Amino acid sequence: MNEDKYLTFALTKGRLADKTLALLNTAGINCSEMEDKNSRKLIFVNEELKVRFFLAKGPDVPTYVEYGVADIGVTGLDTILEEGRRAFEVLDLGFGKCRMCVCGPASARDLLQHHERIRVASKYPNIARDYFHNQKFQTVDIIKLNGSVELGPIVGLSDVIVDIVETGSTLRENGLEVLEEICPLSARMIVNQVSMRLKNERIRELIHSLEGQL
Repeated sequence: MNEDKYLTFALTKGRLADKTLALLNTAGINCSEMEDKNSRKLIFVNEELKVRFFLAKGPDVPTYVEYGVADIGVTGLDTILEEGRRAFEVLDLGFGKCRMCVCGPASARDLLQHHERIRVASKYPNIARDYFHNQKFQTVDIIKLNGSVELGPIVGLSDVIVDIVETGSTLRENGLEVLEEICPLSARMIVNQVSMRLKNERIRELIHSLEGQL
């Protein structure tokens, strides 16, 4: 198989992959193999279009793209910022919209305003560290959590959390609120730096086609 002939996509499993495939379909790129939800295949190929796809966990997508295993990846901006991999971000796909925020009890607002030393729990320690150290210039202790970060302030592990907020209902149900917004988030398309040079014409054509659909 001549690798140079194929355009390889790494897609984030779940809703992002479904929405990405629907968008690609409007640009004339499809893969019937992926329609079989019971398939146990790991790589899906459309030989006619010379494209192939594989599904991965969100945090792994930028890794596959940086190392050139995938020419193109689609994942959330939160993942791109947290992973910090080398890749070109070329397109905001406009879906999967949410916000990265500092959240906590209303009483924590003063701690933020007065730049006091606080503890911050988050699944996104790199984003949290960058925000507090490089944007707010506030000294904080970052605590990495993998589960329900809302527990942090409730049980006294942290003063605030940094997390993704969609509707805010989970926060409200637990007596928490958005205290500061870090940045808006959505699904983004990223491209391997070497692929952008070697497969520039195909990739530029795809980007242009997708821009027309967005």
